[in-house]
Amino acid sequence: MSRAPRQPRFHPFLIVPRPVFSYSGVVRIRPRRPSVHAWQRGAVGRGIVVLGLVAVLGLGGWLVAQSDRDDEAAAKPAGRKPVPSVLMASAPLDAQAPTPLGPELNAWIRDMARKLEIPERALIGYANAELELRDEMPGCELSWITLAGIGKAASDHGRIGDRTIESNGATSPPIGTVPLGVPGGEQQETSAAEGPMQLSPELWDEWRRSARDGREADVQNIDDAALTAGRALCAGGRNTSDGRGWWQAIESYHDSELFLQRVLANANLYAALASSDVTPSSRAVRAVKFAIGQLGLPYVWGGNGPQAGAKGFDCSGLTTAAYARAGVQLPRTAHWQFGAVPRVRPDEEPQLGDLVFYGNPNTKIHHVGLYIGNNLMINAPTFGQAVQIHNYRSEGDDYAGAGRPAN
Repeated sequence: MSRAPRQPRFHPFLIVPRPVFSYSGVVRIRPRRPSVHAWQRGAVGRGIVVLGLVAVLGLGGWLVAQSDRDDEAAAKPAGRKPVPSVLMASAPLDAQAPTPLGPELNAWIRDMARKLEIPERALIGYANAELELRDEMPGCELSWITLAGIGKAASDHGRIGDRTIESNGATSPPIGTVPLGVPGGEQQETSAAEGPMQLSPELWDEWRRSARDGREADVQNIDDAALTAGRALCAGGRNTSDGRGWWQAIESYHDSELFLQRVLANANLYAALASSDVTPSSRAVRAVKFAIGQLGLPYVWGGNGPQAGAKGFDCSGLTTAAYARAGVQLPRTAHWQFGAVPRVRPDEEPQLGDLVFYGNPNTKIHHVGLYIGNNLMINAPTFGQAVQIHNYRSEGDDYAGAGRPAN
């Protein structure tokens, strides 16, 4: 690039309402238009994070304890409060920013790549795309973290199938269409796309641009692909610091609910890790990454996931499996997990990887989720719904507190 590099920045993420994230067959999880009737039936109202978090309220499903399992759905008992099923307001992230020039920027790239476990060469592409778009489309306010969330969901930052990104930015070998799927499930029908950012032929033809003057744009080059992706996201004068604009941008990029959830989760995780002054527990990070990998699986009462022979999870099955992956053994039910893990003080906010509980500690804890930062959790809500992201607090919930399995 001909201009001196400037520092990438973080933007406040906003949140807008979204329709139910339901499990409707194998992997095909599609958005449905919200309606008053659907919400009154208990459909989960969702919002979407766009880096720092403002949200709206909705009504949602609930989980009810019966017998030895804490996750069996049943009629709502009198007085039982619903668990959170929406996203609530939160303050913007106070993120560490890189210094703008030369060795300092290179040091920022190295440090951030280590924190986020993103290949340095991919991170350079995301950061340079943001810097370039500040001049070309300043009203868009696109953050490199959004591009990183897409890059992770699209191709694991160019690493899918043991591929690598070479020093010139080219993926080796080239990346064709990457099918969407969930662990242990069939793959979702996926439209044609190419490269590390999985750009469709239509987006590439309309928005392609080389990140280097005098060179033809290449969809397999992370610099060109990230810049083209950013231009497509910013199309039509969108402002991605606005929640509705951010979600419309991601939806126009790849209209799959599963893809959208993965972008949301990974962008949120990267924002939390990049913004943290304290390095989170490596075990907590592993648990969160495992939970992100289960997005889209169906709720199955008593389910422990595909590796245990089930199609999906119930709420405590998900948290048990997530921490088992991190080397931490938890009791099987939400109620027993609540009593087993060190408690987070009521005046403290949960940290990445904490368990968040719902119910009455004196009688029954009936639900648990895994906190992923920015007031969000991943949880298995109830029958007919996929493993998905919700805010961990909402008006009228029966939040019982948080616990910290990993320090």
